[in-house]
Amino acid sequence: MLQVCLNGARTRAEHAGLPVTPAELAAAARAAVAAGASDVHLHPKDRRGQDTLDADAVAAALTAVRAAVPGIPVGVTTGAWATPDPAARAAQVRSWTVLPDHASVNWHEDGAETVAATLLARGVGIEAGLFSGTSAAARFAAWPDAHRVVRVLAEVTDTHPRTALDAAAGLLAGLAPGTASPILLHGEDDAAWPVLRLAVARRLAVRIGLEDVLLLPDGSPAADNAGLVRAARQIVRRSASA
Repeated sequence: MLQVCLNGARTRAEHAGLPVTPAELAAAARAAVAAGASDVHLHPKDRRGQDTLDADAVAAALTAVRAAVPGIPVGVTTGAWATPDPAARAAQVRSWTVLPDHASVNWHEDGAETVAATLLARGVGIEAGLFSGTSAAARFAAWPDAHRVVRVLAEVTDTHPRTALDAAAGLLAGLAPGTASPILLHGEDDAAWPVLRLAVARRLAVRIGLEDVLLLPDGSPAADNAGLVRAARQIVRRSASA
C-alpha cells in the first residue's frame, strides 16, 4: 500500500502549494491517486490554516476528498496538538457527522486509549501511531484492543538519513513479537526517502507526501504531493523488478 499524506501539521509558510482548504485537499488527493496512491491521510484545517478536529472542518474535508477519489480510503489525524485535552478530543470525535475510514492515534500522547476507544465505538478504523524514541510500542501492546487496529504506523522521528535507519530497525524489532496488524513504516524530512526504501525492501506499506517531506529523492523541491507519489512509485517498481 502506498498512502499519500497530503499536508500534516505544516503550514503554507513551509510550502506554498500545501493543500489546506477542502477544495485544495480534493485536488491534491485526485492528483496523488492518479499518480499511484491507494490511500489518503489528511489533516483538516481551520480558517487560520491550523489543524482542527472540529466536526464541520472534518466533514468538509472528507466530503470534498471522497467526491474527488471515490472508493479510496480516507483518514484523518487525531493529534493532541489540535486539541490537547484528551476528553475534549474524544468529545470532538463523538461529534463528527461525517466519519473517516480511519484515523491516526499517536500512542505516546495522553488519552490515546480513550480516543481510540471512541473511534472504535463509532466504527472508525485506527492507525496506531508508534513513534520511535518513545514508550508508545509497549503502551500499545498493553492495550486490550490492539488487535483491532487497521494498521500500525511505525513513525521514525530521527531525521538523520543514516541514524534513522537504525531507529527504524529498532522500532520494527520492538513491534515484531506481538504485532499481527499490517505495518506502515515512514520517516520524516531528510530521513523520509531512506526509510521509505527500507520499508519497500522489507515489503511493508509506505507513505509519502508533503506532511513527511518537501524534497524529491534527488534533493530538488517537490512541486506537489503527486510528484512525491510518482517518485515513491518508481522506488517500489525498481525494488519489485530487482
